[in-house]
Amino acid sequence: MTPAAAAGKKKIAFEPNAFLAAIGKGRKAVLFPKKRAIFAQGDVADAVFYIQEGKVRLTVVSNIGREATVGVLSAGDFCGEGCLGGQPLRMGSAIAMTDCSVLRIDKKAMMEALHRQHEFSDLFVAYLLARNIRYEEDLVDQLFNSSEKRLARILLLLAHFGKEGKPETVIPKISQETLAEMVGTTRSRVSFFMNRFRKLGFVEYSGGAELQVHSSLLNVVLHD
Repeated sequence: MTPAAAAGKKKIAFEPNAFLAAIGKGRKAVLFPKKRAIFAQGDVADAVFYIQEGKVRLTVVSNIGREATVGVLSAGDFCGEGCLGGQPLRMGSAIAMTDCSVLRIDKKAMMEALHRQHEFSDLFVAYLLARNIRYEEDLVDQLFNSSEKRLARILLLLAHFGKEGKPETVIPKISQETLAEMVGTTRSRVSFFMNRFRKLGFVEYSGGAELQVHSSLLNVVLHD
């Protein structure tokens, strides 16, 4: 076999973005400006959302009105997938942290796509397993690590350190109130640690719209 023929037989990487955009009826591309709700807690759960561009914050509000941030999603992530497991109403809200490009896929269209395309089904299952592992790691982090380590880990996760591909060392500025909700501590403690991280050269910010995270922040997480 010639090199050209071998190259022709080389398996083309599966592109979920292109596949989802072409699944036909039941899907729609939607643009959400910053701070706009993609869906709200209590809404009917009838679709899955695939983030094409931007960052999305997941929040939950308790019966007494206390809000908690439970996660931040980026391009390539899904949200609202609870509807596939029979969830009738949204258990939380998804808010655009930046201007976002999102693909809305009706529950029926998503189910049909999962049954029809095995590569997509495998990718989606792998995504759900990875998210479940992340939730378990979050729980262990909350139970056993200091608030300083938890904050460092969250900043590294937001910058995609440890994921495939090049980390996003510059991330959209996130409020200290939101970071405090994610860490499970007070805003004053987050402010103290952020100032410390900046003085040590682990992060950079100056009141602008972006926060730069350096790989040296890993020292906080790895240090006993």
